[in-house]
Amino acid sequence: MATGAQAATQLATDPKAFIPQGYVVVEELTGDLNKDGRPDYVFMVKGTDPRRVIEHEYRGTLDRNRRGLVIVFNRAQGYELALTNPEVFASENEDGGVYFAPDLELAIKRGNLYATYSHGRYGNWTYNFRHQNNDFELIGFDVYSTRGPTVLSEISINFSTRKMLEKENIHQNEEELEPVFKDTWTNFSFPQLIRLSEIKDIEELNILDKVKGY
Repeated sequence: MATGAQAATQLATDPKAFIPQGYVVVEELTGDLNKDGRPDYVFMVKGTDPRRVIEHEYRGTLDRNRRGLVIVFNRAQGYELALTNPEVFASENEDGGVYFAPDLELAIKRGNLYATYSHGRYGNWTYNFRHQNNDFELIGFDVYSTRGPTVLSEISINFSTRKMLEKENIHQNEEELEPVFKDTWTNFSFPQLIRLSEIKDIEELNILDKVKGY
């Protein structure tokens, strides 16, 4: 069950006290997420349900338990739960189709939380969350598309300004040439910012479809 900061009232002496039962920490980050000068904690957690461990015909034993986030603020009096969404990310052992499944990397930069999926020769895409309105809201989304060493396009979406920049490499079919980009700016409408606590599966957000559909 996902929760936002508005549900957090309990203080603890250990930031890991808020890890939900049935989950283990697989990654830990620290950084100031609420601009109070104290290092906060972001835990990537993973479920431990044995029913989600399968035997694959070619890949052997695979743990298909989903992954998610527990975010804890470092208060002067102790640690406070800011957000729990323990299954927002798929397992790292999902089927990638004709290619391997994308790698997920978390980072804290300039007070924001970034989740980046890297898909090898095909590029990467990044979600940018900022703590505001008692939650972590999606304020940015960036897509970097490649074909091997060739950059095809870059898309940067700013949900705060409702502006999208699309950069298309006009030399994408001529690998021997340096990339030259054609920039296209688009204004878009969006009913409300997406809240991290309310995302059931981040891979089903379909950000580009939503932005271009409004």
